Amino acid sequence: MTALLVALGAAIGAPMRFLAGHHLDQDFPAGTLLVNVAGSFLLGLFSALSLAGDQMALLGTGFCGAFTTWSALAVKATERGWRGGTAYALISVVGAVAACSLGFLIGQS
Repeated sequence: MTALLVALGAAIGAPMRFLAGHHLDQDFPAGTLLVNVAGSFLLGLFSALSLAGDQMALLGTGFCGAFTTWSALAVKATERGWRGGTAYALISVVGAVAACSLGFLIGQS
């Protein structure tokens, strides 16, 4: 049952990630940045709410796991060259960690 919940969450998260990247990644990969920051916020929130078991399988592992994307971040950073790629990677990582922390803080209140 858990694997089906992960697959269901991923079936929703992955197309959303694709659409955001497809429509928003132009000169700057804003779609990839957006999904990584938003997904990190949600995962922080879900963690603070102590979701576990089936809920975390569906929302955390399935949806957030498929919605966020480390591999696309790496590709987009590489495409931007050394300086631009490093800046993009730093913005992405710092933004995602900050968003996760914010989601966790909101979930605890």
